[in-house]
This record gives sequence, structure tokens and C-alpha cells, in this order.
Amino acid sequence: MNIAIIFGLLVALMITGMPISISLGLTVLSFFFTMTQMPIESVALKLFTGIEKFEIMAVPFFILAGNFLTHGGVARRMINFASSMIGHWHGGLGLAGVLACAMFAAVSGSSPATVVAIGAIILPAMVKQGFPNKFGAGIITTSGALGILIPPSITMVMYSIGTNTSVGTLFMAGVVPGLILATLLGLVAWYRARKYNYPRMPKATWGERLRALRECIWGLLLVVVVMGGIYSGVFTPTEAAAMAAVYAFVVAVFVYKDMKFRDIPKVLLNSANMSAMLLYIITNAVLFSFLMTSEGVPQMMAAWLIDMGLGPMSFLLVVNIMLLMAGNVMEPASIVLIMAPILFPVAMKLGIDPVHFGILIVVNMEVGMCHPPVGLNLYVSSGITKMGITELTVAVWPWLLAMLGFLVTVTYWPALSLWLPRMLGMM
Repeated sequence: MNIAIIFGLLVALMITGMPISISLGLTVLSFFFTMTQMPIESVALKLFTGIEKFEIMAVPFFILAGNFLTHGGVARRMINFASSMIGHWHGGLGLAGVLACAMFAAVSGSSPATVVAIGAIILPAMVKQGFPNKFGAGIITTSGALGILIPPSITMVMYSIGTNTSVGTLFMAGVVPGLILATLLGLVAWYRARKYNYPRMPKATWGERLRALRECIWGLLLVVVVMGGIYSGVFTPTEAAAMAAVYAFVVAVFVYKDMKFRDIPKVLLNSANMSAMLLYIITNAVLFSFLMTSEGVPQMMAAWLIDMGLGPMSFLLVVNIMLLMAGNVMEPASIVLIMAPILFPVAMKLGIDPVHFGILIVVNMEVGMCHPPVGLNLYVSSGITKMGITELTVAVWPWLLAMLGFLVTVTYWPALSLWLPRMLGMM
């Protein structure tokens, strides 16, 4: 009965249009103060202790690094390099968009940031070349989702916070699936471009390619700073995030010189706003998880699912369905922080690897960001393309179907996620 009251109140508050973070907090406070004898001091204490984990500091640093790179001309140089390499293939500029999104994902950690940085530059260029608006919008909306799969990834940090899984191992586990998904999205774009005879670019010379690589190499070196530093043990993932922010600042201001000193306060303010929003969601989600734990919900759900006789295969199918349904009403940060602590104990009892389970959740979040009604990438793309959400939903379907097929592959082929971390001796 208590569980029904908790989720009933949460759903009722969300139906009113209240932000999810506030709905979570009000649900917890209402239940504790009316249904239990929980002292108010313990709730206040949990609000602070819930976000004092060292790993949480990685979130604002990765956001700041992404904002410096977005405003610092890195995206434009990556697009130029991608265009020089594969622009002469069918749908050249569209394929360059996929490659540029994959490269920017490797330095930003955020899907909306990837969509904004790459989409704002490449979509007008695609329309000018004669590509249909829907084609470009479909590519950028779905390829932008690579921002949370290809490391570094803010969503992976969230999963680590909720389950105490190693962030560094999760980052390494996301490399191979991220590259495969980028290839798959590119193949869909290439097939449709060839089928409808979309424009191709003139083939670049090797001199032009080397020049484009030389221009964007400073941005790409951020991957070496973050991943190389984590793997070599020079610094932790949180320290890597701080290094990424400093490096991105130096590149944007002193190397590329596309960002002026007068622009820095605006970037810092935007980063602070986004960080505060995410930290507020994290705080309320941690409080909600505390309520779930105090009422024994994870244990009861684990017992219920195991009593149903669900094996690992069936359980993962149920998890995918639950996460895809949750993606219809919530954004990724809330889903991960609420669902992961509940589902994680069941996955562990069934012998599912925590890293594999994390990558599965991240891929589900990618799909959720690309379909209505709350797909963040759809709204970001809508602002860039001036297309309606319904029109965008139709545009992304070919790539979204490919992502769903990829989700099934990731779910039932753990080696896809675990091969690289095992090879590097991280597991």
C-alpha cells in the first residue's frame, strides 16, 4: 500500500505539469511527514550527504568543458575535417555530420550540447547544398545522442553515483558500442542518400585533409587528456573532468582564439545554470532513492521479479521496456537516478555485470532522447531547424529503428561492452 501511495503521488504531481525534480522532492516530504515518524533532521541531512560524493564534481566540470568547446570553434573545425574525409561519399555532408557528432561526443559528454554545436553549423549548410530538411534533422538528432555513449559521459557519471560502479570502467566500456552505433547511423544515412540521390561533395586532396586535421587536432587531443589520464592512473575521472575544463578553456581562448575574454562570464553562467539544474535533480532523486530504500522497495521488487522466475534474458527485456516507457515521461538524469538503484540489486542477484547493465541503461537513454514527448534532442533540433516535434519525430524514424536494433544487440551481447575494459585489465 505504501508503494502504491508513493508512486501514485509522484505520477499525480507529474500529471499536473510540475517539474520532475520538484515532484520527487514533494513526494518524499509528503510521505515522510504524513506516513512515518521520520525526523526532519534526517531528511535535511540526506539532502546534503546525498550529493557530497566526489564523483558528482565531474558533472559541472564536463558541462563547463563542453560549453567552452561549443563556443570555441572546435565543432566547426571537426565538421571541416569530417567533410574532407568522407564528404565525397553518398550524402557526404550528412555523413560528415555523423562523424562530427561522434568526435564532438568524445569531448563534450552531453547529447544536447552535441546537437547544438554540430547541428547549428551543419544543418544550414546541408539545406544550402540541397538536402531535405528532414534528412539533416534526422541525422543530427540521433547522432547527437552519441554524446552520452561515447566517453566522457555525464549520464555514465549519474549511473556511477546511483550504483557505485567505476566511472573509468564505464567510460572504457562505452567506446566500442559508441563507435559501432556511429557506424550504424552513418550506414542508414548513406543508404538513404544513395537511394534518393542526395548531393555529394568534391573529393578532398590529402593535403586538404591533413590541413583540416591539423586545425582540429587540439580539440581531439582532449580525448587523450581525459581517457589517457584515467587509464594511465594519472588522475581520477573527476580530476579528468577538471583537467578537461581547463584544457578546453586554454584551447578556446589561447589556441583557437575564437572565444574572447568578454565571452567567458556568459559561458560560466550558462554552465552554472545547467549544473545547478542537474544537481537539483540529483539531490531530489537521491532523496527519492532514500525513501525507496527505507520502504524496502528494491528488495521487494527483486524478490517479486525472482519469484516470477525471470532469468537474466527475460529480466533484461523487462528492463528495456520499463526504461523505454520511462523515457516517454522523464529525462535521462531522473530516469537513471531513480531506476538504477531499484533495478541494480535485481541485476546483481541474476549475475548481470554492472558495467554491461550501465551501458544498456545509457543506450536506452539515447533512444529516449530522440522520441517524444520529452526527447531533449528533439526539442533542441526543433529550435535549430524550426520544425515541429511531430515533423521531427517522422524524420528520425529510420535512425531510431536502427538504434532500437542496436539496443537489442547491446542487451544480449555483453562482450560488446565488456571486451575493451577486460582487455585493458580494468575488470
